Amino acid sequence: MQSLWMIAASFLFACMGVCVKFAAATHSAVEITFYRSFISLLMMYALVRLRGVPLATPHWRWQVTRGIVGFSALFSYFYAITLLPLATAVTLNYTSAIFLALYLALAGWQMRKGMLGALAVGLFGVVLLLRPTFHADQLVGGLIGLGSGVLAGMAYFSVRELGARGEPETRTVFYFSLVSSVGAALWLAFSEIHPVDFDSGLLLLGVATFATLAQLAMTRAYSRGKTLMSASLAYSTVIFSSLFGMLFWGEVLPASAWAAIALIILSGIAATHFSRASPVEQD
Repeated sequence: MQSLWMIAASFLFACMGVCVKFAAATHSAVEITFYRSFISLLMMYALVRLRGVPLATPHWRWQVTRGIVGFSALFSYFYAITLLPLATAVTLNYTSAIFLALYLALAGWQMRKGMLGALAVGLFGVVLLLRPTFHADQLVGGLIGLGSGVLAGMAYFSVRELGARGEPETRTVFYFSLVSSVGAALWLAFSEIHPVDFDSGLLLLGVATFATLAQLAMTRAYSRGKTLMSASLAYSTVIFSSLFGMLFWGEVLPASAWAAIALIILSGIAATHFSRASPVEQD
């Protein structure tokens, strides 16, 4: 099924998060956002030309709106990573699935209680796995991280709408990268810019490369698969991030963490059963 593209997207997003965390030691969140977006823009322009996809779109208002919301979500997420532990930032960002469900409900979707229950179980598993704690000095970062989840859910809703209107995922990702590059460049015009050396350059390139590939996979999952099933499968980013934590930082997961992972997996299985096909589903 097309929704399974979200598994690939989740792995790539986890790789991006690792690179962002390392790059944050030498660069600001807006710098990381700019390099991620601009490098992605170059990649997507080449891919669009290679595939012969025209850049002209009859849905430019949706593309611009998706780009602005996506840029805001991306910057908020990166900024939250610089203020919070990576696990906490990921947890807050992945409240996006809950907000996506709310946006779909407001748009008139009739969702089964089992589907909403699956999303709730998945979110509980995320919280149990990462056990975020909010001290007084983390309140601002926590609110920004939660805001990234709100905005990401809105961006995913826009991706679904663009897919339903027949927009190719390559063009959607291109315009997202374009709008994000312009927004970050304007911000950088009034901000300090740090030099890029070989090591930080590799990290920034990794952020952009992993993000671009993840965006393509995520866009295909949302535009051609089952929307809420894709949202549930997105929780697998937490699993990949936890494994990377063990690999890079020697984190040892307790039994409660593995129980949380089981809840997340069960959430995805339940979502498969309860989810309704989107109008553009192609199996």
